[in-house]
Amino acid sequence: MTQLLPATSRALLHDLATGQASDRQPSVVAGVVREGELVWSAGRGDVDDATDTQYRIGSLTKTMTAVLVLQCRDEGLLSLDDPVSAYVPTSPWPDTPLRLLLGHAGGLPAEPPGPWWERHGGGILHELVAGLDGQPLALPAGSAFHYSNVGYALLGAVVEGVRGGTWWDVLRTRVLRPLGMSRTTYGPRPPYAQGRSVHPWSGRLDAEPHTDTGAMAPAGQLWSTVADLARWAAFWLAPDPAVLDAATAEQMHAPTVALATGAWGLGLSLDTSRRQPRFGHGGSMPGFVARLEVDPAERTAAVSLANATIGGGELAATLLDTVYRHEPALPQPWTPEPELPGTDELLGPWYWGNTTWTLLVRGGALQLDTASPTRDSRFVPAGPDRWRGQDAYFAGELLRVVRDLRGAIDHLDLASYVLRRRPYA
Repeated sequence: MTQLLPATSRALLHDLATGQASDRQPSVVAGVVREGELVWSAGRGDVDDATDTQYRIGSLTKTMTAVLVLQCRDEGLLSLDDPVSAYVPTSPWPDTPLRLLLGHAGGLPAEPPGPWWERHGGGILHELVAGLDGQPLALPAGSAFHYSNVGYALLGAVVEGVRGGTWWDVLRTRVLRPLGMSRTTYGPRPPYAQGRSVHPWSGRLDAEPHTDTGAMAPAGQLWSTVADLARWAAFWLAPDPAVLDAATAEQMHAPTVALATGAWGLGLSLDTSRRQPRFGHGGSMPGFVARLEVDPAERTAAVSLANATIGGGELAATLLDTVYRHEPALPQPWTPEPELPGTDELLGPWYWGNTTWTLLVRGGALQLDTASPTRDSRFVPAGPDRWRGQDAYFAGELLRVVRDLRGAIDHLDLASYVLRRRPYA
């Protein structure tokens, strides 16, 4: 079992204690996952069991709703380019593609009209849609990022329409049970924390409501624990094919919408401002805040939960910073690459004009190295002398091997980039 050094654990506890005190949180619990295991956890404040006490996780629910949609895509039940009206015919914005809803780029309003949905019991989908009727888009679809809880309510309805069951039943069957997340539930089950807010001047606590959000549930209903969210974090570090193919999971945390401080994928927020990219999601409901932060390069993740209305949003990231500072992950041992049929004559330097690009085998795949992360891509076979790009600028693009009359390679054609063995000169 992987373990952290005592000095690292002490530093993490200091982070936790500092956050709980400075943000005036009645209680806070957190955990660190490394190599698929919960290697550290602790609680501070009014909490007895740091790993098994339930807290409301708010919009971390959206990450699970997004996985349900991608499962449907992978099984051929829908396309991400389908309009939402194909599955929710009464949607007020019928032409919005599912892909834009997943990435909060559909321009939908952030919240439904009427009372604040997080504090009031939610109704059924028909009532939600009826209340939205006639409400215009906040932004033109596809024009910019605009976070929308409404969009995820509609995505939950899409899952129900495709699967023929309630969103909660589908989630429990297709995600929670396979991952052993038995303490992630629709409503609170003991032991659980009471949602609280702190009076700004007196420092006294007020209880917050634990609502059933109804049709809005796919956007933020769930309750969970550090132990269960550690399993969820471990899934993102090493996806379980019983839930989602690894390539699909990777697609979900690839950038689709640019932000000033990062980007957004398909159901996951991306932090590109650090030494190496991280992804995750935050969550809040009245009286609760939560955060999941995943660092794939370090094979490490952190989760934090608190029963306070505000504060604590940076704790998970701080914990990862501390782990990296004290115990950066050891590189994986180098092993020889497997033989990839049809690649030997492609390997080595190629020239786009006078610019050197290189094809090599890395990580068991044919890799194009251009010295630019926006152009680097892996390629998989797509037929005789054909390879399909998997990443970044060349994702989905075809690399064609063009031969002369003798059958020798004359050049490579990659989305109008002509690559030759010699520079122009």
